[in-house]
Amino acid sequence: MSAADFETRIDRRFAQLKAEGRSALVTYVMSGDPDLETGQQILNGLPGAGADIIELGMAFSDPMADGPSIQAAAIRALDAGVTLKKTLAQVKAFRATDDETPIVLMGYYNPIYHYGVEAFVRDAKAAGVDGLIVVDLPPEEKDELAVPALNGGINFIYLTAPTTDDKRLPKVLEFASGFVYYVSITGVTGTAAAAVSDIEAAVARIRRHTDLPVAVGFGITTPDAAAAVAGVSDAAVVGSALVNRIRDNLDADGKAKAGLVDEVLGFVKQLADGIRAHKGS
Repeated sequence: MSAADFETRIDRRFAQLKAEGRSALVTYVMSGDPDLETGQQILNGLPGAGADIIELGMAFSDPMADGPSIQAAAIRALDAGVTLKKTLAQVKAFRATDDETPIVLMGYYNPIYHYGVEAFVRDAKAAGVDGLIVVDLPPEEKDELAVPALNGGINFIYLTAPTTDDKRLPKVLEFASGFVYYVSITGVTGTAAAAVSDIEAAVARIRRHTDLPVAVGFGITTPDAAAAVAGVSDAAVVGSALVNRIRDNLDADGKAKAGLVDEVLGFVKQLADGIRAHKGS
């Protein structure tokens, strides 16, 4: 099966936004951060705050592409007892009240490998997962998970970077579906920001190779920055800035303070309002 053989919530959401003439806000949070109950409340509240697509982190003990903020979130989630099975249960609970907002699981291959690829794809689809971003599986390893995911009706989303040249791009995009995730900096998450002019040029180059929407992430920390990036792409991805809001609303024992959920969702609303005020891309 190829991505052209099925339609996901991701496809429908981008088509809807294109008709509305605006780009998407993609929000990333770590499953189970800072605890399973609070994490579920945040997840459930994201669409109402303005998130168009949700990336939900799969906690892993060795997140090599992530900066200090998301590494710390993964540790908090693991300490709170999150597992891949519990992450899928969070998606299933979310689907009880929202059957439209796309959810993409983002993380590393190791937990999926240990879960079992066939079982994971089956259970993820049943829970209501729409896409996967697995940062340590390059296109050369497509048979490990990308092909099984596509066969199971789940989009497989590949990362591209400033170092992905025109010779490499077709290889990266061959089995990509849902959208293309452009990592706007070289390095780990949450550490820097790229110039919008550089992002615009990179997005234009990627669009010469694919009709898939292009989402841009890494280094977007403010509503103005999100709006600027959304203005030259199909989606702005905000992760570390949200995770930092969670961190900043923990008490001395690492427990959620009263108002943490409202603080995080309030920031999402600011990001969404910024993007919606700058329609068009």
